[in-house]
Amino acid sequence: MASVFGHGFVGFTLAKVIDSKKIKWLLFAAIFSSVLPDFDVIGFYLGISYLHPLGHRGFTHSILFSIIWAFILMVTWGRNNKLVWFFTIFSSTLSHGLLDAMTSGGKGVGFFIPFDNDRYFLPFRGIKVSPIGVSEFFSEWGLKVLLSEFKYIVLSCLVLLIVRFLVVKLKDWYYNEF
Repeated sequence: MASVFGHGFVGFTLAKVIDSKKIKWLLFAAIFSSVLPDFDVIGFYLGISYLHPLGHRGFTHSILFSIIWAFILMVTWGRNNKLVWFFTIFSSTLSHGLLDAMTSGGKGVGFFIPFDNDRYFLPFRGIKVSPIGVSEFFSEWGLKVLLSEFKYIVLSCLVLLIVRFLVVKLKDWYYNEF
């Protein structure tokens, strides 16, 4: 998996790029949703095997889970911005599995669970897989993870944020000028 930092930065970026009204709770929900799928690690403590549909990188990393979670938040928190809520939360949650499918380790991601229990990786797998556990993360391995996430996740997100900023400024200038 990518680390909580990499996942959280993607959730932050998606909320900033998608949400033009700057809803604080949506930003928080997007960051939380981008990390949420890894709560499946509790399955290790419950004796659920990695490759079980409810195991690590299983159902909580699936497209269906992203849809269900986005729908729940849209209905409960969306108010007047239901489509913005749905799309932001869906994208943030789904981004988790996509990033995990780009890591250098693990046994793949169950994108299509419960319809297909196979696990998949994406062709690009340059993000170093993050160790599970805090003590293992604060090591040379954790530093390599952070460096690979900076290279492949943070820099990409920064480009998106800069483009979004420039588009908004250009739009403001255009409407104020003409």
